[in-house]
Amino acid sequence: MRIAVISAPSRRRPPPDYVQSLAKGMELMGHRVEVIDAWTDDGMRLPGYEYIAAVIEPVSFLSAKIPEILHKILRANSGIGGRKSAAFVKKAGLRSGKTLVNLMNVMEKEGLIINWCDVLFNAPHAEAMGKRIGA
Repeated sequence: MRIAVISAPSRRRPPPDYVQSLAKGMELMGHRVEVIDAWTDDGMRLPGYEYIAAVIEPVSFLSAKIPEILHKILRANSGIGGRKSAAFVKKAGLRSGKTLVNLMNVMEKEGLIINWCDVLFNAPHAEAMGKRIGA
């Protein structure tokens, strides 16, 4: 299966280690995975993937807001409706559960069908979650 992993950290920086570990776990299960950096990529290739996973960090420690850059990427891709997807939030604040709910709402609003969601604690946990995608 072709999987796109959208990395949307709270500020501009390369995809964090837990995103790379999540992609590695998916690759170990035989999937073709590409990590898309939300800050530098426009995401116009998203309609070409069978599965879309979004990985974000909360905007701040006390906030449940998701990065605005993810809204922009999902809105720019009109052909992704009806695709299976996963939502992941890095545990980085007090309201990670609420942030996950907000992320799922944004993804469902764009027509994605979420069949997996979780809060990621660290890189090994992310790799273990990646091995469960598509299994």
